[in-house]
Amino acid sequence: MKILNEEIDESLLTHIDRQELANLLSELPDGFPELQDIWRLMDKVWNDLGCDNQQFDPDKMKRYYEHPVWLLNGLFTEQDEMSRQHRQAIAHWIAQRESIFSVLDYGGGFGALARLVADARSEISIDIYEPYPSKLSFHRIRNYSQIRFIATLARFYDCVICTDVLEHVFDPLILLSNIAQVIDINGFLIIANCFYPYIKCHLPGTFHFRHTFSLFAGMMGLKYCGFCQFEHIHIYQKVNDQPPNWHRIRLLEYWSRILFPLLEITARDRNRIHRGLRKLRRLFQ
Repeated sequence: MKILNEEIDESLLTHIDRQELANLLSELPDGFPELQDIWRLMDKVWNDLGCDNQQFDPDKMKRYYEHPVWLLNGLFTEQDEMSRQHRQAIAHWIAQRESIFSVLDYGGGFGALARLVADARSEISIDIYEPYPSKLSFHRIRNYSQIRFIATLARFYDCVICTDVLEHVFDPLILLSNIAQVIDINGFLIIANCFYPYIKCHLPGTFHFRHTFSLFAGMMGLKYCGFCQFEHIHIYQKVNDQPPNWHRIRLLEYWSRILFPLLEITARDRNRIHRGLRKLRRLFQ
């Protein structure tokens, strides 16, 4: 079965998955799709399953994230040039750190990033925590003895990768805390969040974190170190392993939500000022 520009062994897909994928592919434009085309299909599946981004329904969420539209999304990101550049930047950063020998890719999908890390430095062991792995996911890593899928977080890592995960979670702070707990002291977290309403499975309750995320990370023992080539891929280092003070964290979360509209207005004003300054510079160049 040809999916986008790739031929997939049909034995790796269930009959239902093949039917669903055929239906989804029939709605794509000719040629290689744009990211917005994939998002449109993901929103369609979200609506068809009756999901609600304001109210958590575990059964509907499970059905959504097990749906083959995510297989389509995974294959798209493996072939999309910008997505490849993001993964390559992360893999290169990790490969340059001689202190990193164990990596966790949280929500690692088909293992595309894990394979790049393994190719960059073969001595690194990589665990992928993916709640809904497919047969294709296991097939992709069959030639990599240093990569495995795991079902529980039961060890410590020199580096954890978490990209495009927290915006899908109704309580991202709990997940962030769980991730921080499995990072060794002086180890790293590489994280990319998209707290914006680009797609319906980006939960509105997470959007306020776009302004305050680093504060919460700091309260969980993570020190901000900068970004990894692309400004949306951030790096934190684990500097202490003190238990989180959940009273203070939840209090900050409350104020983060309350102040979010004001911070949005401030951010828009700041962007207008930057645009005006750029126009002035062009005038006087």
